[in-house]
Amino acid sequence: MTESKINITFALPNLLPGGAERVFSYIAQNIDPQKFNATLLIIGYSKDASYDVKNIELVFLEKPRVLNGIPALFNYIRKNKPDIFLSAVGHLNTVTAFMSMIFSKTKFISREVTVLSLDAEFFNTNQFNLLGLLSAKRFNYFDKIICQSQDMQNDIIENYKIDSNKIVVINNPVTAGFKLKEHNAHKNKLQYITVGRLSKEKGYDRILKILAQIEFPFHYTIIGNGSDKDRVYSLIEQYNLHDKITHIEFTKDVSKYLAQSDYFLQGSYFEGFPNCLIESCSVGTPVIAFNVPGGTKEIIENGINGYMVNSEDEFLKILRDSRQWNPVDVSKTVNKKFNENLILQQYEALFLEVVK
Repeated sequence: MTESKINITFALPNLLPGGAERVFSYIAQNIDPQKFNATLLIIGYSKDASYDVKNIELVFLEKPRVLNGIPALFNYIRKNKPDIFLSAVGHLNTVTAFMSMIFSKTKFISREVTVLSLDAEFFNTNQFNLLGLLSAKRFNYFDKIICQSQDMQNDIIENYKIDSNKIVVINNPVTAGFKLKEHNAHKNKLQYITVGRLSKEKGYDRILKILAQIEFPFHYTIIGNGSDKDRVYSLIEQYNLHDKITHIEFTKDVSKYLAQSDYFLQGSYFEGFPNCLIESCSVGTPVIAFNVPGGTKEIIENGINGYMVNSEDEFLKILRDSRQWNPVDVSKTVNKKFNENLILQQYEALFLEVVK
């Protein structure tokens, strides 16, 4: 008699463009179908889906936000009784944490996406409010917590007083579609790129300030959209960079744009685990990033697949350097460490451990 499969529901607020959405849907579609029955549950609308999901059940609750989806989410868990319910992104994790007290036979796991205490400090959400209090208490109710980087784990242990045995660090994988480029980009005009949402913590302000000081020809491509778009556009005009920048809100050809670039520029003030960096390195394009809390330091090997800097002056100095990189050497650093099969095995091992 064969053992029955483990039923896992992966839950997300939406399938809009984003690192969490792409990685989460990838994991759901690629865990071993001989051991697991996977369902991807989306609180939001099917019309907003930016990722193709195949070979697993895909459920949309068709709600505008997590708060509106609470009754439907509750009914889904009550009806389907998954063995494991794995959620990602802040508000949804808070909701599922407290639902876990009702559904005792389901194992609840959260996947955290940022260094939470820094996020709260940066966006000034540390002042007392009910949602903030509930969010801070949510870690107590999960069976396991997945962190994408060591800094994220340390933050939860130190600032939220959670036992380290409850937390596991699993990095994100280099997913399919990021192939090694054949040659370096344009020699007559350097090509820079940043992929990431237009949000205050992503540090587009300091990247633009640095680029405004460059004397040689270059072009900068930004791929992403977000709440800080108007401020970014204002800074582009302020620094007179409008004729040197292309903005693309969303594309499924990120790999192509990364391959056409000489450097990926990261200005973030903190990170969770920046998928775009391993994707850039995977195609052979090195990264210049600020040395900040989060997973960046687990990806960048100084002088091997890019540079981590401690100041804007140091960032600018590297941009002015004419170093030539070997795409093969850059790619090797991430394709071994963040191999998709390795990461999938870590997820599968966690799921098997939790249901024992």
